Amino acid sequence: MAQTSRSGARRPAGRLGRRFTRRHRRLRVGLSQLLFVVAGLVLGIFVPRITVPPTVSSGRIVDLLFTAGVTVISLITVIYSLLFVVVQWVGSAFSLRLSLFRDDPIVWRAFAYSIGIFVFCFTAAFAIGNRKTVSVVVPVAALLLVLAALVFMRTLQTRALVSMLLAPNLDAITERGREILDGLYLQPAAGDSAAGAPLPPLRSTVTWPDRPAVLQQLHLGPLVTGARAAGSVVVLRQAVGVTLLSGMPIADVHGGDLGQQAILRAIVPGRERTFDQDPLLAFRLLADIALRALSPAINDPATAVQVLDCLEGLLAPLAARNATAGQVADADGVIRVMLNLPHWDDFARSCLDDIIAASADSPMVLLRTRDLLTRLGRTAPSSGQKVLASRLRWVEDTLARNHPVVWADAASARDGQPAPDPPRTPGRLT
Repeated sequence: MAQTSRSGARRPAGRLGRRFTRRHRRLRVGLSQLLFVVAGLVLGIFVPRITVPPTVSSGRIVDLLFTAGVTVISLITVIYSLLFVVVQWVGSAFSLRLSLFRDDPIVWRAFAYSIGIFVFCFTAAFAIGNRKTVSVVVPVAALLLVLAALVFMRTLQTRALVSMLLAPNLDAITERGREILDGLYLQPAAGDSAAGAPLPPLRSTVTWPDRPAVLQQLHLGPLVTGARAAGSVVVLRQAVGVTLLSGMPIADVHGGDLGQQAILRAIVPGRERTFDQDPLLAFRLLADIALRALSPAINDPATAVQVLDCLEGLLAPLAARNATAGQVADADGVIRVMLNLPHWDDFARSCLDDIIAASADSPMVLLRTRDLLTRLGRTAPSSGQKVLASRLRWVEDTLARNHPVVWADAASARDGQPAPDPPRTPGRLT
C-alpha cells in the first residue's frame, strides 16, 4: 500500500546541510590544542632570534621564562577545578543533563592557550641557550602572553559564575532551543498535515545493530547523495535524541536498494543528548529544572514559574510553524530523506505533563500553567487543541480539588464577578 508523508514541505539538502552535518567537537578541541602547541613552538624558536635593541641579560630572561612557564600550568589546574565545581553544582541544582559550561568553547580554548604559553616559554628559554644578551622583545612577548592568559582566566571565571545562576541558564537553554527550532521548523503552518506524493514500495527496514546509544546527530549529505544514486527514499523512523536499542528499526528504505551501511553511516551515536540537532532537549532541560524546583527537598515554585515563562516563549512561536516531519530533497528536487521531527503536541506533552503532575500542591504553578494553556489554546494548531484542552481540564480539576479557595478566586476573576467573602467564624470579630 502506498504511504504518504507527514508533511508536504520539501527542503533541499543544502538548506539543512549546515544543521544536519556531523559535528566533530572532540576533533576541534584536539586541533585547537595542537594549533596552540605549534604556535608556541614556532614563536619560542623565532622570537629569541630577534635582535632589535635594547637588549637585556639573557640569564634573567631565561629564569623569567622558566618561571612563567611553570606558573601558567596553574591556570590549567584552575580551569579543571572550575569545571569540576560548576558541573557538580549545575548537576545538583538544575539538571544532570545540563552541560552548557562544560561544552563552552572558552573552557578548552583557555586550556589550549595555557599549553601554548607553556610551550613558548620553555622553547624560548632553550633557544636562548648560552647567549649573553637577548632582545627586550622576548620578555615583552612573554609578558603580553601572560596578560592575555589573565584575560582568559577572567573570562572563564565570569562564565563559571554565570553558569551557576538560574536566570542566565534559563536564557541560555531557551536561546539554544529557539535556535534549533528556527533552523528546523522554517515554514508557516498551513494545516495539520499535507498529503505528499506516494512513496515507492518498501524495500527494507534497517535496524540498530549495536549496543544502546543516544542518537546525537544525523549526517544527511552523504545519505541524500547515496539515495539519489540508488533511486531510494529513506524514511527515518527515530528522532534525534532517542535512545537506540539493539534491534530497534531506525529507517525504512523505499525504492532502490540502498545498503544498510549507508544508513548507519548517517547515524551519529553517543552517550548523551546534545543541542546540535535535538529539538526536544531544551524542553526536557527546562522541565527538569522545574521538577527539581518542585521537589519536596527544594520547594521553590517561583523557579517553576520562571521555567513556564521560558516554555511559553518557545511554544508560542512554534504554533505558527510547520511542526511536522520535514522532507529533504536532492539537487533535482526529488525527495530522498524524510525526517522524523516532533509535532507541536509532542513538545507540549514532553514539557507540561510532568510539571502539572508535580505541581499539585502549588497553586502558584498551577495558575501559571493555566494561563499558559489558555493563551496557547488561542494560537495552537488544531492537532494540539485536544492536548491543550485535556491539560487545561487537568489543571483546573487539580486546582478545584486541592485549592478550592484559590480556584474560586481564579474562576471569579475569569468570569468578571467578585470573589465571595470567606465564611466568618462565629464569636470572632472580623
